[in-house]
Amino acid sequence: MSEPRETPHETPRENREPYDLIGIGLGPFNLGLACLTEPLDELNALFLDSKPDFDWHSGMFLEGAHLQTPFMSDLVTLADPTSPYSFLKYLKESGRLYSFYIRENFYPLRTEYNDYCRWAAAQLTSVRFSTTVTEVSYEDADALYVVRTSAGDVFRTRHLVLGTGTPPYVPEACEGLGGDFIHNSRYLHAKQELVKKKSITLVGSGQSAAEIYLDLLGSIDEYGYRLNWVTRSPRFFPLEYTKLTLEMTSPEYIDYFRALPEETRYRLERGQKGLFKGIDGDLIDTIFDLLYEKNVKGPVPTRLLTNTALETATYENGEYLLGLRQEEQGEDFRLRTEGLILATGYRYRVPEFLDPIRERLCFDGQGRFDVARNYSIDTTGRGVFLQNAGVHTHSITSPDLGMGAYRNSYIIAELLGREAYPVEKAIAFQEFAAPKGTVS
Repeated sequence: MSEPRETPHETPRENREPYDLIGIGLGPFNLGLACLTEPLDELNALFLDSKPDFDWHSGMFLEGAHLQTPFMSDLVTLADPTSPYSFLKYLKESGRLYSFYIRENFYPLRTEYNDYCRWAAAQLTSVRFSTTVTEVSYEDADALYVVRTSAGDVFRTRHLVLGTGTPPYVPEACEGLGGDFIHNSRYLHAKQELVKKKSITLVGSGQSAAEIYLDLLGSIDEYGYRLNWVTRSPRFFPLEYTKLTLEMTSPEYIDYFRALPEETRYRLERGQKGLFKGIDGDLIDTIFDLLYEKNVKGPVPTRLLTNTALETATYENGEYLLGLRQEEQGEDFRLRTEGLILATGYRYRVPEFLDPIRERLCFDGQGRFDVARNYSIDTTGRGVFLQNAGVHTHSITSPDLGMGAYRNSYIIAELLGREAYPVEKAIAFQEFAAPKGTVS
């Protein structure tokens, strides 16, 4: 539906009039913040992104792939159901509202969600694409952050909101590895060459890995490759999506989790991955059913290996040799493959452009941002805010699309000193912390 927006060429400028906030990076979370600040006359905001247009994991637009959260987790609805930037408004304008209603499925297609975000971005006056931030410094005299871009533009602002996202993670064993291996974020762009190989190995688990495995399994008879799926996880964990578990995406759980000791939070972070990195249960069943169907005709040239860690990797003569370890048995073995896909997730890296203000930022004992309850990461507690990248401080609410509008409402309230969008204080039936004293 949406055509790519073109950012007009402009000569470098230095804006002396400061903005109230500048958002750096335009994923769904900062785009949602841009939508919610657009109607507020009290906030003069600017949002910058290096990409030429909004693009959210386009390398994973597999046919039928959908979000794992309902449509109400759009950019704005859970903060302002009357917003003109809602997913339902997008459907209405695109002539698909009744079709979506008849479909009776709360989960938007991934391509559809991306197009919705592009539609929203195209309406905003505060969004500027094709703008790469190279440095952020601080002027003590005026108490302003100075944002410089590769084009020579200079902007000043009272507050920053970082939304640069989490880049693809490549395991240490594959750093500097030659050949044409890919991270799953580039899967569709590389698929045409991948299927020509005699063997393909997928490393990692989670929703993206499962979607890729199903896609390649569906074409295995046509192209005749061997297909391996290797994961360090003990099993192919389903996403836990029961309603009482979903109450962990709540203000009460944020309060509880954020107040825990740092070492406890890190221990819980390691154990909670299945709550937001698991595989959709229906997708797991679909994979099994397809394996069963194909196996009726004879053995399927595929191998699924759990409890298996990638220890080493080499590339020679068009082939990878993977050193693997079955962790429960403590047994090492090797696997040869022509194609290699790393579905190894994403990990946050502190952007280099923040180096000049690093002393103004708060870090914890593990060297990660010490994200305050109000999502600030600076020493003043209200100057620089962080989108996502806070699983170690705000638990599974950090990457959850449904909590994006809540976080943005919270940040806006911090900036204005009032609630432009009412912020929920309590929504859960259950209690996470121990009651005080004696209870009955």
